[in-house]
Amino acid sequence: MFPVKINKNTVLILGIIFVAFNLRPGITAVGPLISSIRYDIGISNGLAGLLTTLPLLAFALLSPFAPRIAQRFGNEMSILGGLVVLGAGIIIRSTISLFLGTALVGMGIAVCNVLLPGIVKERFGKVGLLTGVYTFSMGLWAGLAPGLSVPLAEKWEIGWSWSLGVWIILVVMAVLIWLPQLKSTKENTDRQRIVSSNSSLWQSGIAWQVTLFMGLQSLVYFSFITWLPEILNDRGFNIETAGWMVTLLQFSGLPANFIIPVLADRLPNQKAIAVGIGVFCTAGITGLLLNINSFIIIVGIILIGIALGAAISHSLTLIGLRAANAKQAAELSGMAQSAGYLLAALGPFLIGYIYDFFHNWTLPLILLVLATIVFTLAGVGAGRNQYVLEKVFIDRKKSPSTIV
Repeated sequence: MFPVKINKNTVLILGIIFVAFNLRPGITAVGPLISSIRYDIGISNGLAGLLTTLPLLAFALLSPFAPRIAQRFGNEMSILGGLVVLGAGIIIRSTISLFLGTALVGMGIAVCNVLLPGIVKERFGKVGLLTGVYTFSMGLWAGLAPGLSVPLAEKWEIGWSWSLGVWIILVVMAVLIWLPQLKSTKENTDRQRIVSSNSSLWQSGIAWQVTLFMGLQSLVYFSFITWLPEILNDRGFNIETAGWMVTLLQFSGLPANFIIPVLADRLPNQKAIAVGIGVFCTAGITGLLLNINSFIIIVGIILIGIALGAAISHSLTLIGLRAANAKQAAELSGMAQSAGYLLAALGPFLIGYIYDFFHNWTLPLILLVLATIVFTLAGVGAGRNQYVLEKVFIDRKKSPSTIV
């Protein structure tokens, strides 16, 4: 018998998919369990919001360093390290320290979040299709996790701590499937350098627009992942059904997860995509605000799910489209996910704090509408067909520095 030869790119794609499986369940599983956690350990809504905010803060703090970690150890080894930290965080959160484990979960995810767009840009060039594949994979388990949280905790009688701990299984699978990537050769030198390496993304207006779009759509997303079960419980849904409504929100976005990157890659610019996302999200939140009946609420959840599924895919696609090469994609990913997630981290905490103060969900939902409007405007700017440092580079050529 002859051994079956498997294409290296096929193994890499499978590895990327399994890494993507782990980028959200450790966070999205928390929302439906918040009331149980809050009751069990006696914390406020604002403090409970930290269970989603802490990973986002970890994203923000670690994302700028992820490209440097990758330069030191390589993309493949760095992603393996991220998975190991994520797995350790899941176990620690369920056994030793809720908040320390949550922070480690965020740190592990942050490394993988930042480096995957650069790997896609480097190894495959065209970013649309594979970005769609891995964001679809990410959305799949992001949606299953909140729906399974309460049944695992109550019907399987393992409690909220081990309902959060079962996701170590996905991490172990991802580690095993990623291991062959450690044999990969050293990263190729970029062939298309159109800008000076001394240029800073922090001087680029379009880089800031990508960052603002990433940050505010994430603020809206993680606010809903954290608080939608409580919002729906307040509107008459039982908590298990509310958990499955988060799954509905996630699954509603799966087609957009896949379609939007492919579409964005083919369009001359991506401004219309941002406008469409903003319209769907605003309409969906309005449905929750009106609170007319269960049907309108469910339609609103589906619209929000479509919008936010499209938004995360579009954010990651913009990183690849606005970058001239793999190195620049990793740096833009680090910037967008650092400043962006620092902004996003305000969402779950602020929403919980406002509700504690007013005991009403109207003002928090209005705040999310305002955030949607701003990220739509940023998305229109980020949709321009140019690289992040292209204008800076051209301006320097036209107006050379007079500094000696």
